[in-house]
Amino acid sequence: MARRALTATTLAATAALLLTACGGGDDKSTDDIKGADTGSGSPSATASPSGASDAKRPVVTLPGSFQAEFQSWTNSDPELQTALNDGKERLRASYAAIIAGNPQYDALAFYSGTSAMSTGSAWVKGYKGLTIVGKVTVSDPQISYLGETKKRATLFYCVDESKGYSKDLKTGETAGTPKGESPKVQYRTSLAKQANGVWKTLTVETQPGAC
Repeated sequence: MARRALTATTLAATAALLLTACGGGDDKSTDDIKGADTGSGSPSATASPSGASDAKRPVVTLPGSFQAEFQSWTNSDPELQTALNDGKERLRASYAAIIAGNPQYDALAFYSGTSAMSTGSAWVKGYKGLTIVGKVTVSDPQISYLGETKKRATLFYCVDESKGYSKDLKTGETAGTPKGESPKVQYRTSLAKQANGVWKTLTVETQPGAC
């Protein structure tokens, strides 16, 4: 599908996440997330699919022309499973935002902290005049807590875009991954648990060919 460079944060940010994940660290720092404890962000919402939170989560619907299949998206830790679910919905919301042509898509804002919302909106804007069709497969989730309070986590996963395409809304022409570039992309994200139980994505970086 290409046009994913706009999702990247700095390499230094990801390096810091990796070092913290390997060496422990604390949870004293917080991300500036507007409305983080309110659960607001979408007029249309349902109860948490995991049942682990009182928050109402927005309904993210993708059309039949585009599918996102998540494989082995499970974890034995109930809280990490909730984080996986929320990370999944954040990615689905970003696809829905592209299809809707709305950089300020409610569900994307609901699941994103300030930085992730900024990069997510920029990604959506990069698809101006386009939509996405086909199918992506999301697999190999690697999630772990950051620090001892279990309120922060890193989530890495792979997205296979080989069957996903961007489509020009005027001409109907489609385009896949550019020749010479891997269609398999690793997403490297960090999340933080809010007071309402929702795990918001704080940062996002993508690395083609890292899966």
